[in-house]
Amino acid sequence: MEMVKMISVLRILAFLALVIGFKAAEEYDYTGARGPSHWGDLKEEWKTCGDGRQQSPIDVLKRNIEISPNLGELQTSYKEANASLKNNGHDVMLRWAKGAGSIQVDGVNFTLRQCHWHSPAEHLIGGTRYPLEIHMVHQPADNKTVVIGILYKYGKPDTFLAQVLPFISEAEESLGMIDPKHIKFGSRKYYTYTGSFTTPPCTEGVTWIIIHKVRSVSRDQVRNLIAAVHDGFGKNARPIQSENGRTIELYMPQHGASKHI
Repeated sequence: MEMVKMISVLRILAFLALVIGFKAAEEYDYTGARGPSHWGDLKEEWKTCGDGRQQSPIDVLKRNIEISPNLGELQTSYKEANASLKNNGHDVMLRWAKGAGSIQVDGVNFTLRQCHWHSPAEHLIGGTRYPLEIHMVHQPADNKTVVIGILYKYGKPDTFLAQVLPFISEAEESLGMIDPKHIKFGSRKYYTYTGSFTTPPCTEGVTWIIIHKVRSVSRDQVRNLIAAVHDGFGKNARPIQSENGRTIELYMPQHGASKHI
């Protein structure tokens, strides 16, 4: 009997944590008076959302792409680490509290801290919007940020997402050891540009790396992600932002540099 009471209390506490998370998320929305066009007016520290010049996401358009073979292949050293899944009301986030390995950019190691999903995808490729995008967020000690974005089209289920879907309705759930190497890139080609966070405070100076290959995800997986987040955040993609003269670089291995992009 005591065990039943304890389980009931724990369920209530989990529900309250979820509600609190939703309240925090409601500081901004994706529609209406707290939607993206108003983010810059909601708080002084969010004004970059409205007047920033290097905002994300963008449409990766062919006319703005420069092929840059000298960028080099992505150097990652990911590792299995303890992770927890958090439904914070506006997205589902997988967090590695102590990091899960790193990526090296310009000689600096950026530690993988978390990943989360947006549906539909935030970045467009040549005007095409895909149903899902994962963001892998990396930060070093000075809080500079590198985000890897991977886009998904409908097709076979994504094996990494399949690992976490059973837990996405919980406010926060410890998943034990999770290996980010199971998030497949599928291509050595990638786009890169300088942008911002795609949610408030929309901080700029973020190095974006968008994997060239579009992976696959099932319709059921996308539906389950949408159903798990709070009402109003089922579609949590910020609208496309102006390029403002930015160049998008595309890394292609030397032997493939002459191929179509």
